[in-house]
Order: sequence, then C-alpha cells, then structure tokens
Amino acid sequence: MSQKKIPTRQCVGCNEMKNKTDLIRIIKTPEDDIVIDTTGKKNGRGAYICQSADCLKKAKKTKALERSLKVSIPTEIYDLLEKELELLER
Repeated sequence: MSQKKIPTRQCVGCNEMKNKTDLIRIIKTPEDDIVIDTTGKKNGRGAYICQSADCLKKAKKTKALERSLKVSIPTEIYDLLEKELELLER
C-alpha cells in the first residue's frame, strides 16, 4: 500500500513549510472580503499562516499577507485575525 501524501503549505509569516492542517487559511473572496476559512474549502484566493500571534505580526509588518492576497488589508481585519488567533491558541 502506498502512503497518502500530506499536503504542505508555506506560512506567510515565518516562511516555513508545514502541514496544511496545522495552518490557518485566510482568503480573499470573489467579493474582495477577507475571511478566515476554517474549513479550508471556501472559494477564493488563499494564504496560510501559523496559529501563532508572532507569525501574524511578522506578516503584518512585512505586508506578506497583502502581497499574497493581492489586496490591501485594513487594520480592522488584522485586529479580527488577532482575536481569532487568541481563541485558537486557548
């Protein structure tokens, strides 16, 4: 039997390759909304980030998330992402 391949994605904050299931997917929907995709299956352009506040801070500082999603992200969205990460870390 062959082993099932585990998909990996790169975190935009720390640039490390990790299992897709260990990362949080942030998408830009066709309506240009920025949403956290908990299912990993929503339609839209996606970027992945680790479940740590440090990676989010790095991505915000270097604007890596904006480059990846090809859209400017308002500070309200970053605040929402920080709150979501706090809930996930608990």
